[in-house]
Amino acid sequence: MPGKILVVDDTPLNVKMLADLLSFKGYQTATAASGAEALRKIEDEHPDLVLLDVMMPGMNGYEVCQKIRENPATGMLPVVMVTALDPAQERVKGIEAGADDFLSKPINQPELLARVRSLLRIKELWDTVQSQASQLAEWNKTLEQRVQEQVSQLDRLGRLKNFFSPQLAESIVNGGGEDLLKTHRREVVVVFLDMRGFTAFTDSSEPEEVMNVLNEYHKVMGPLIMEHEGTLERFAGDGMMIFFNDPIKLENPVLNAVTMAIAMQVKFAPLRAAWKKRGFDLDLGIGFVQGYATLGAIGYEGRWDYACIGGVSNLAARLCSEAKGGQILTNPKTLARIEDAVNAEPLGEVTLKGIAHPVAAFNITGAK
Repeated sequence: MPGKILVVDDTPLNVKMLADLLSFKGYQTATAASGAEALRKIEDEHPDLVLLDVMMPGMNGYEVCQKIRENPATGMLPVVMVTALDPAQERVKGIEAGADDFLSKPINQPELLARVRSLLRIKELWDTVQSQASQLAEWNKTLEQRVQEQVSQLDRLGRLKNFFSPQLAESIVNGGGEDLLKTHRREVVVVFLDMRGFTAFTDSSEPEEVMNVLNEYHKVMGPLIMEHEGTLERFAGDGMMIFFNDPIKLENPVLNAVTMAIAMQVKFAPLRAAWKKRGFDLDLGIGFVQGYATLGAIGYEGRWDYACIGGVSNLAARLCSEAKGGQILTNPKTLARIEDAVNAEPLGEVTLKGIAHPVAAFNITGAK
């Protein structure tokens, strides 16, 4: 698209001649009869090039050019000085004032048009570079904001994943999981596990040995919880409480729970053997039960946990305490949900602390 050219000359005939020529060649034109008027037109009409006569009353062309260059908004505006004086002497003054090119009167029309085209191409390239630089700066600003938001989001996600399943943590971070944390009632599967012989081990071992064992134990058990979509409620030394079907609902939470429990016993076997060589007699007992519980976030500002409260938690904990090393205990109601998927052996009725009536217990020996 042809540019807009401002023609500045105090002689009306010169102004008309140049404006008509440029208009005929397809350029938009504006005119000014003095330096002060030229500066106003530059500010109001934003021309792409200025044809500036040197000799004008009041403010001459050199002074106008200097004013143009002093303004950051017009520092790169192409200026062509036009004079009838000695070209050799005036050219130096024009360059010192900041002019881009120089034409002598009488003006050679082909030379004028060639220089106008050349300077407008340069101006167009400059405008393109500026536009791209501005766009790049905006992109960088936006990118910086997005990176900061994502870093914050990842930080929140990392903290949430400490006790929520990855699916729930991502849902909360993305703004869709807050309602899940409100107090509610739901059927869940609660799993307890802890190590047999751990109390005796801690009494006879150095604290560093105890911490090393716990770190090895948690490193193996933790990924299995996440893999089977469980929610870890808490650690208690060697004990863990995990529940399924909340906050994220599962298609078959009992199957998820028992599959995890079986995998835990399998993964625990190498740990047991390695600890045995170091003189540590430790084993793993697990209990799990399906039933209704009240769930939700409990705590205070700055420290929240996600809790599962009810008789189902108590029964699972008592079955876990009853389980011998290597056993996975459950009750008949829970076993009925998965009897086609696992092998189980009856252990008869057991009396559990805090449970009013004896409970028929079954040991899950493996998957069918």
